[in-house]
Amino acid sequence: MSEHPEEFKESGLVRFLRATEVDTRLLGMIGALLLIWLGFHFYGHFVNGFGAFLTPRNLWNLSVQTSSIAVMATGMVLIIVTRHIDLSVGSLLGFTAMIMGVMQVWVLPKYLGLGHPMIWVITILVGVAFGTLIGAFQGFLIAYLSIPAFIVTLGGLLIWRGASYLVARGETIAPVDPTFALIGGGPYGTIGATGSWIVGIIVCIAIVLMLWNGRRQRVRFGFPTRPMWAECLIGLVGTGFVIGSVLVMNAYPWPKGIVKKYAAANNIEVPESGLFISHGFAIPILIAIAVGIAMTFLATRTRFGRYVFAIGGNPEAAELAGINTKKMTLLIFALMGALTGISAVIASARLKSATLALGQFDELYVIAAAVIGGTSFAGGIGTIYGAILGALVMQSLQSGMVLIGFDAAIQQMVVGGVLVLAVFIDTLYRKNSA
Repeated sequence: MSEHPEEFKESGLVRFLRATEVDTRLLGMIGALLLIWLGFHFYGHFVNGFGAFLTPRNLWNLSVQTSSIAVMATGMVLIIVTRHIDLSVGSLLGFTAMIMGVMQVWVLPKYLGLGHPMIWVITILVGVAFGTLIGAFQGFLIAYLSIPAFIVTLGGLLIWRGASYLVARGETIAPVDPTFALIGGGPYGTIGATGSWIVGIIVCIAIVLMLWNGRRQRVRFGFPTRPMWAECLIGLVGTGFVIGSVLVMNAYPWPKGIVKKYAAANNIEVPESGLFISHGFAIPILIAIAVGIAMTFLATRTRFGRYVFAIGGNPEAAELAGINTKKMTLLIFALMGALTGISAVIASARLKSATLALGQFDELYVIAAAVIGGTSFAGGIGTIYGAILGALVMQSLQSGMVLIGFDAAIQQMVVGGVLVLAVFIDTLYRKNSA
C-alpha cells in the first residue's frame, strides 16, 4: 500500500493521459460542453417541467446552426496562429451572401432561364470566388503594405457591411434557387437514415484505419507506440461517438405536415400510427465535417501547415529560414475568405434568402470559437478540431439561452464574458506549461 494515496491517484491519471496521448484542453472543453448541455436541460426540467435541450430535435438543429461558424473557425485558427486577426468575416459573409442572392434571383435567370440546373453551381462558384478575392486583397494590404490586420479587417467589417446594403439597397433577396436551398438543411436537405448509417460506417472504418496506420508508421520509424489498450479505448470512444451521433440524427423525424405532402407526392399510404421518416445528417453538417477534415490535413500534413505554425512560433526565424512570410499571409487570408464564402452558402441557403443582417456578430462567435478551442493569441498554437468544438460550445450557449428565454442583450454579454474567460484560461495554461 502506498503511504500517499492522493499522489498514487494523480500519477495514475498522469499515466493514463500519457498512454492515450489525450490533449488535456480537449478533455476540458468536452467537460465544459457536457456541463452546458446538462445545465440547460435540467434547468428546463426545473422551470418548465421538461427538458428541451437534450432532445433529437434540438441537437439536430444545434448541429446545423453550428456548421456555418465551425467552417469559418477552422480558417480563423490559421489567422490567429500567425498572430493576426480577422474582424471582417461576419460582414464578408453578409456581402458574399448578398452577391449570391443577386446572382441566382436577378442575374442568372435572366440569361439562363428560371430553374436552370446550373444556377446553383454558378452561384456557389461566384460566392466562394468573391470571398477568396476579398480575403486575398485584405491579405495583400496586411502583408505587402504592412497595415496591421486589426485595422484592415476592422475597416473591412464596415466596408463589406455597407457594400452588402448597396448591392440591393437593403432589400431581402428571395426566394433562392430550390437546389441551392437544400444546402442549408431542412427535411429535404438531409441524407436520411440509410445515408447517415453509410456515412457513419465509413467514418468508423476510417477511424480504425487511421489508428492502425498511425501505429504502423510509429513502428516503422522507431517512435514509441501507445499501449494496445489505449489504442482500443480511443477506437471504441471514437466509433461510439460516431454511432451515437447517427442514432441521434436518425431519431429526429420529419414534421407530420411535410410527411403528408411527401407521401401524397409519391403515392405512399400513411398508416394510422403515422409515417416515421428520419432526417439523418443535414448537408451543412457534412460540409462542416469535410472542411474540418481538409483543414486538419492542410494544417498538420502539408508544408503549408508547417509554415503557418513556424511563422506563428517565431516570424523572424521563419523568414530567416527562407519562408516567404508575406506570400503566406496573403494565402492564409485568401483561404479565410474562401471559407467565409462557403459559410455564406450555408447561412443563406438555410435562411432561403439573403438579408442585410446575415452574418451580423458572426466575427465574435468565430474568434471566440477558435480561442475556446485552444488557439493562442500569442501565436503558434491551435487545432482545427478544437475550433470546431469551440464553435459547438458557443452555439450551445446561444441555443440554450434562447430556449430559456434570455434577452439578446444578455446573450451578447455572455458571449463577451466567455471570450474574455477563454483568453484568461489560455494565459494561465501557457504560464503553467512554460
